[in-house]
Amino acid sequence: MAGNEWYVEYEIHQNRPGLLGDISSLLGMLAINIVTINGVEGNRRGLLLRCDSFDRIQRLRAILDTIQIISVRKVKQPGLRERLAVRHGRYIERDADDRKTFRFVRPDLGLLVDFMAELFKKDRHYLVGIRGMPRVGKTESLVAASVCANKRWTFVSSTLLRQTMRTQLGDDERTNSHVFIIDGIVTTMRAARKHRDLVEEIMRLPAVKVVEHPDIFIRETSYTAEDFDCMIELRNDESQVISYDTVDSGFSSFDIS
Repeated sequence: MAGNEWYVEYEIHQNRPGLLGDISSLLGMLAINIVTINGVEGNRRGLLLRCDSFDRIQRLRAILDTIQIISVRKVKQPGLRERLAVRHGRYIERDADDRKTFRFVRPDLGLLVDFMAELFKKDRHYLVGIRGMPRVGKTESLVAASVCANKRWTFVSSTLLRQTMRTQLGDDERTNSHVFIIDGIVTTMRAARKHRDLVEEIMRLPAVKVVEHPDIFIRETSYTAEDFDCMIELRNDESQVISYDTVDSGFSSFDIS
C-alpha cells in the first residue's frame, strides 16, 4: 500500500483554539503527509492524507478516538465524492433510492463541472444522462467539463445555437478522446433515420457519451436506465420539478434549450 492516499473525516463538538494545529502536529509525528484540509458541511472537517503505512493510519484512528471533543466519521481510501468534498467543502447529493443519480442546483455549477470532468477522463465506454429544464446550464456545463478533462466535445445533436443533427463523423472524431453530446429529444423525435444510425454507431464506440433528456431517449429507444453508468439532475433550485409533459412531436420550450 505504498504511497496510498486516505480520507479522514471528523465532526467537531467543541472547536477550541489550536485543535487543527494539534491534529496537524499528530500527523507530523506519525509521518503522515497532509494533501488537503477543508471544512465539509457544518462542523465536519475532511483531510486527504498520504501515507506509506496502513499501520500508521490505524494508529491515527486509535488516537483520534480518544479525543472527546471530536468524533471520527470516516477513515477510508478516498473515492470521487470524498475528493470533491475536500475540494469544494460539501458532498455531492446522491439519490437515496438510485445511488447512481446525483443532484445539483445551478449555484453548484462549479462542483458539477468538476464532477463531470472526472467522469469524462475515462477512456472507455461510459454513458451519462443529464436531466434538467431548458436554460438551466446543462450544455454549457458539459462543454466546460470537457475542457477541464482535456477532451474535445462533439455535438451529435443539440439546440444550443441552432438545431444540430449530425449524420456522419470525421475520422479524427472516432476516438476515445472525444465526449459525444446527444440531445435525447432532438435525436429521437426530430431526426431522420441517417442521424439515428450515426447515434447507434457512436453508442458502440469506447468513449464517453452524454445524453441530455435521457428519459425521452429511454422512452423512444431500446435503451434502459440500466444502460446508463451515471444520471445527473440539474435544477435552478431544489424545488424545481423536471417535467417533460410539453414534449411531443411538435414545438416546445425544449427546442430552444
